[in-house]
Amino acid sequence: MNAPLLQIEDLTMHFPVRGGVLRRQVATVHAVDGIRLTLEAGQTLGLVGESGCGKTTVGRCIVGLYKPTAGRVRFDGHDIAGAGAGDLKKIRRDLQMIFQDPFESLNPRHTVGEILREPFEIHRIGTPADRMARVQALMERVGMDPGAVDRFPHEFSGGQRQRIGIARAIALNPRLIICDEPVSALDVSIQSQIVNLLLGLQQDMGLAYLFIAHDLAVVKHVSDRIAVMYLGKIMEHASAETLYRNPLHPYTVALIAAIPEADPARRKIHPLLGGDVPSPLNPPSGCRFHPRCPIAVERCRVEEPLLKAPADDSGGHLVACHRPGELQLPRG
Repeated sequence: MNAPLLQIEDLTMHFPVRGGVLRRQVATVHAVDGIRLTLEAGQTLGLVGESGCGKTTVGRCIVGLYKPTAGRVRFDGHDIAGAGAGDLKKIRRDLQMIFQDPFESLNPRHTVGEILREPFEIHRIGTPADRMARVQALMERVGMDPGAVDRFPHEFSGGQRQRIGIARAIALNPRLIICDEPVSALDVSIQSQIVNLLLGLQQDMGLAYLFIAHDLAVVKHVSDRIAVMYLGKIMEHASAETLYRNPLHPYTVALIAAIPEADPARRKIHPLLGGDVPSPLNPPSGCRFHPRCPIAVERCRVEEPLLKAPADDSGGHLVACHRPGELQLPRG
């Protein structure tokens, strides 16, 4: 059996907080705390959770923008966490990232042609004429006018800029793309177009995606498996179908219950989740979700639950909860 394309083992990312005249460390931000994930080639793993839970940090650790405090990130057998600059350059031909803000991620001083030509120049692929032909082909592939390569990013709409960001990400025919909230900054009418573009590219190119988002409706549509993250920890991990049909963690239940319903008769009147995510500077003891959990007991406050399969499950459904399945989705 082949190894997964991406393996994350006990990934931990802590950021020091410094203060005072001597800039000594006075606190630690626990952004990611010992998570494990795998992703198979050609599949999509959705990573969901509220803002501040550590999703983006995971993505940036995978592509080597952050050096993890501990743990391992292996991509196609290569240890990204321990790779040097030269090795990372080679790995990034197969590993790319689409950023949340399509304006901030594009150099405003470069034309679209220069932005899309840059990956080929960095990796010394093709002649200048060949590179321009590749750039125009990329523009067509993402539904853009090839004649617009001499325009600057500010001359495009948000959806068009995200298409340019996607074109840059697929330029070198990667195997894995980290999609960091790729549609959250876009109008609803444009979101579906970008999602359909990503799905089409995945089918044509055999891409694997780590799809980071807080919109569970979008994640359900694109993912094979979904991991639910809260305050640096994975709370639940299952196939997309299983997670939505039978969520076991109270946090997952609350997130699914909060998905807007088009039918007024099916809208939930009483939200299951209140309050805000606690500060990662001082995570709660025991289960990190217990201060907001409607069914928490004393054990939840003092003992951290392990991410494991329930006793009656053998299909890869994992949950970190002392009382899995006891909080049910509201009906009607």
